[in-house]
Amino acid sequence: MSDPLVSALAGRPTVPRTIALIGKYHSPEIAESLRLLARYLRERGIAVLIEEETGRNVGMQLDPQSWASADFALIGAQADIAIVLGGDGTMLNAARQLARFRVPLVGVNQGRLGFMTDIARDDMLSCMDDLLAGKFVLENRMLLDAEVLRDGASMLSTLALNDIVVDKGAIGRMIEFGLFIDGEFIYNLRSDGLIVATPTGSTAYSLSANGPIMHPQVAGIALVPLCPHALTNRPILIGDRSEIEIRIIQATDSRAHFDGQVTVDLKRDDAVRIRRSEYSICFLHPPGYSYFAMLRQKLHWSEQPKVH
Repeated sequence: MSDPLVSALAGRPTVPRTIALIGKYHSPEIAESLRLLARYLRERGIAVLIEEETGRNVGMQLDPQSWASADFALIGAQADIAIVLGGDGTMLNAARQLARFRVPLVGVNQGRLGFMTDIARDDMLSCMDDLLAGKFVLENRMLLDAEVLRDGASMLSTLALNDIVVDKGAIGRMIEFGLFIDGEFIYNLRSDGLIVATPTGSTAYSLSANGPIMHPQVAGIALVPLCPHALTNRPILIGDRSEIEIRIIQATDSRAHFDGQVTVDLKRDDAVRIRRSEYSICFLHPPGYSYFAMLRQKLHWSEQPKVH
């Protein structure tokens, strides 16, 4: 089997010739950073594509002298790398849009926490020299394929990089669902819901629900119950080649959420079927990047207590 990191960059030049810029919408700070970065790249002979909705919302429409506007399909076809400016939500959207094109992603953190966007805004331009010199570190991240079934027919098919959450919706009643793994019945659970998280998503909603933190190299999927009625229902870590099915038994207003950005209402007897996607995402990290150093910084590990 070929190395997925090599496959992710197959056919792409070592030094990028075309770079796409994708930003969080409706943000003056993002607009300033996008213009600064676009000018910097053009001065170094790099062709720049601005994702079309980003461009419309920050006032960077087509400028033939500096950059071109492009939808995600064109970015997938032409860009060697995509740089995402924003928070993890912006990165999640870009990852789902570009997964099938295998475009490597670089994250510049313009949000708050930023587990996936690891370049600080103040370091953006200095890091670009290393990126253009091919010094960034490659890291592959798995995605989940999800399908919602009703009466045996597919209602929705989508991808998730972080997690898939089935929950009770807006009404404060618990839902009841059956969990199956590779066709085997595991349990019926009454709870507020269930989180199905990738290693990437283990530091998102799953973390706040007391799920395990999984290193990106772990080939696993976490199943984390939300406020289970039976306290013996604990988080489970299963292999990444397992197929998961969640069947709604009883619910008033249940929903399925995919990366917190795509939502579908569920009814009794609906099923959500989840498996590892054939696609993966390649993140590019600056030299010296460490996953554990990122956790220490973001989660404030080893900090001394403040003395008042």
